[in-house]
Amino acid sequence: MSIRALVITLVVTVVAGLVYFVQSPFAGSAAVFLDAAATTLKILVASAVLSTLIAFAAGLGRLSPVGPVRWLSTAYIEIFRGTSALVQLFWLFYVLPLFGPRIDPFTTGVLAVSLNLGSYAAIVVEASVRAVPRSQVEASIALNMSAFRRMQRVILPQALRIMIPPFGNLAIQLFKLTAIVSFIGISDLTYTAYQLNQTTYRTVEVFTIVLLMYFAIGLSITILMRLLERRFSRGTTKARLA
Repeated sequence: MSIRALVITLVVTVVAGLVYFVQSPFAGSAAVFLDAAATTLKILVASAVLSTLIAFAAGLGRLSPVGPVRWLSTAYIEIFRGTSALVQLFWLFYVLPLFGPRIDPFTTGVLAVSLNLGSYAAIVVEASVRAVPRSQVEASIALNMSAFRRMQRVILPQALRIMIPPFGNLAIQLFKLTAIVSFIGISDLTYTAYQLNQTTYRTVEVFTIVLLMYFAIGLSITILMRLLERRFSRGTTKARLA
């Protein structure tokens, strides 16, 4: 779907959602939904930053010539890709405090979401770096660049362009994954919807409103990632023409 079509879909969704919300029994509870959406977005942004850092650390760690670094990176990726995100969340929230200080729910939620998605993003980082033409690496070696300089000036700029499309898909997965934090009492959109349903028994209205909010935010993320992808692809085209 083109960016224009996505924007039109987003506008239609927002308008339809507002019309539905105004006519619903929750028309006077806009602040409740907005606070929940703000919490969800805070978790999303914090998790996006942390999972990206984790992904680069683990992805580049898999390419390290140092054995222990490579083994630890592989172990992390396999463990967090091979186990349930919900179980990981519960382990961090209920088990980890038994061995040390208790972490607040928000931090635990961000950490659990970041560790889970970071394991998938690490594979993207590794594959993107490996996809850089070998001739580019050999040319930088011939220019007597250090390993750090090669990664900084030659490999990563090209690998980043390769990462953007799969990172766009992972951004949507990350957004949907944030809903699991509702299981530890964080007042995100999912938790708020559950609480409102328990007190009002207006199941259809509550979850329809939240569904439309999730869809609108997800579409916004998709549009942003498409714009980012387009910008990087333009840079690639200009470089080739030059």
